[in-house]
Amino acid sequence: MDEQFILRVPPSVAEQIERLMNESAAGSSSNPEDASLDLSFSDDGRSGTFMIGNKSFPASLLDLPTVVESYKTYDDSFLVKAADIGQMVMVREDVDPAPEEVEYKHGLTPPMRDARRRRYRREPDLNAELVHRVEKDLISIMHGVSVIPNA
Repeated sequence: MDEQFILRVPPSVAEQIERLMNESAAGSSSNPEDASLDLSFSDDGRSGTFMIGNKSFPASLLDLPTVVESYKTYDDSFLVKAADIGQMVMVREDVDPAPEEVEYKHGLTPPMRDARRRRYRREPDLNAELVHRVEKDLISIMHGVSVIPNA
């Protein structure tokens, strides 16, 4: 399987990438230095820089709330699973703030907005003293000792 990630960029960067790809497909690149893409991360592995030509943009590596499956086809008929994608590189403008958390709380599509809170069960609020008492009672029952319930 391939290694893949989602690259989310602002609209201005998306236009530059699209223009770059169209020029590359047509074989008419005016300046090879303007046709370069680079993504590098700092030592923490979560923040970095995305460069397109000679312009740089801050980038962050974020975990997605769910795994996204990626497929490819060789004959436009059958799909083959290519990868499980669990991370996204979010490129932002210099004025945009950096994300505070490691996990992106929204999915990739509008129905997955705030996915963790809406789709997954909350952990129950447990009283540690009650859990300890029940655990002790279960061990006593397993050893054959009768337990008198606290009323």
